[in-house]
Amino acid sequence: MSENTGSRQHNHQVFDVSLNVPPQPGSKCYDDDGKLKRSGTVWTASAHIITAVIGSGVLSLAWATAQLGWIAGPTVLFLFSFVTYYTSSLLATCYRSGDPDTGKRNYTYMDAVRSNLGGFKVKVCGAIQYVNLFGVAIGYTIAASISLMAIERSNCFHSKGDSSPCRVSSNPYMIAFGVVEIFLSQIPDFDQISWLSIVAAVMSFTYSSIGLGLGVAKVAESGKIKGSLTGISIGVVTETQKIWRSFQALGAIAFAYSYSLILIEIQDTVKSPPSEYKTMKKATFISVLITTIFYMSCGCFGYAAFGDLSPGNLLTGFGFYNPYWLLDIANIAIVVHLVGAYQVFCQPLFAFIEKSAKEYFPNSKFITKEIDIPIPGFKHFKLSPFRLVWRTIFVIITTVISMLMPFFNDVVGILGALGFWPLTVYFPVEMYIAQMRIPKWSARWTSLQILSMACLIISIAAGVGSIAGVVSDLKVYKPFKTSY
Repeated sequence: MSENTGSRQHNHQVFDVSLNVPPQPGSKCYDDDGKLKRSGTVWTASAHIITAVIGSGVLSLAWATAQLGWIAGPTVLFLFSFVTYYTSSLLATCYRSGDPDTGKRNYTYMDAVRSNLGGFKVKVCGAIQYVNLFGVAIGYTIAASISLMAIERSNCFHSKGDSSPCRVSSNPYMIAFGVVEIFLSQIPDFDQISWLSIVAAVMSFTYSSIGLGLGVAKVAESGKIKGSLTGISIGVVTETQKIWRSFQALGAIAFAYSYSLILIEIQDTVKSPPSEYKTMKKATFISVLITTIFYMSCGCFGYAAFGDLSPGNLLTGFGFYNPYWLLDIANIAIVVHLVGAYQVFCQPLFAFIEKSAKEYFPNSKFITKEIDIPIPGFKHFKLSPFRLVWRTIFVIITTVISMLMPFFNDVVGILGALGFWPLTVYFPVEMYIAQMRIPKWSARWTSLQILSMACLIISIAAGVGSIAGVVSDLKVYKPFKTSY
């Protein structure tokens, strides 16, 4: 869920420009809501989605495939892609309230939930969304530190030999990542981080392609396709571990596909006619198809290269040792991408807290005051004391939690389980039923509810498996003393 400012940024530009011009709904220059005409197409929307989806989740797919095997692994990848495509198509229909062609526009996911479901469900959706964003911040801190450690270890192996212990602590790297994020988190809002989004998008394709290329090369070099039909063998793991890991793999795959949270915002950049939802359905099909081919390739070639020994993170688990410089490039790309992605995902949470604080304490100088700081050659930077203090505390908390629980796969699985059912399935299905006024207990209503319940069971299983993984890791773990 990676990298999604492209859509948000475009959206914000539309708003900003339109503020200075009197709305003329329906004219050649303006849309029906008085905003400047959107210019997005099937291809721009597809690009936004692909950029948003292909993120650090791709690195755990070889491990996930190894837990499930050659039959279940690709099948589950395909099923998740189908469910994501189908529920995204339902969600696209809810961009406009009432009539999908001419109804009132919803600019964000929360707006769509508010206008279709309202009341208590909006608060539940908001809570899940913000907890998920908080979790992503932790997951990205862990992933960045693992990649930085991998660079140090890779160079150590290169100079001292593959059999050297080369033990490295994650703590200095997590602290360094946290310090960078404290500085970047002072960027006030989305309008000013478009450059981060572009850099993050380029980086995500760089490391994903290197991972895929190394997997293909490893299979070609050995001439053997490793792995089995049923996944990791009993003996390598116990029967209980096999069950938990299979559940955890579901969470990892769910995490790799999630992008529903930003679908409405991407759709708000699309021009009409044709109706936005028709364009978005095409864009969703194209982007999910491309993503699935890419994911299948990464997951399957990674598994074919390493079999039962597939690492939890393809580029840092040291299935590959050489070429070490290429691994370093890939891991640097991961870190740069995660630095930007952290900000992209945290900005909605930052904005929500700051807006709420201003509403509750409108007379507080600490919260509302902004200090102009001159920067030579640039515009004045507006520094808010409240933003400085609260965002710094937020980054420190996520960094400390990451140092306490540095388990990449478990955290990815928990995040996937937490976000998949409610945000990718439940709310889109419920909004579609409300929007299309589908009668209760009709065949369509029943089949949609069965789909939703099946995905709920998968999400619960993924969550349980990931939590079991954390419990298992904690048995042998000493806080703040992680080394690899």
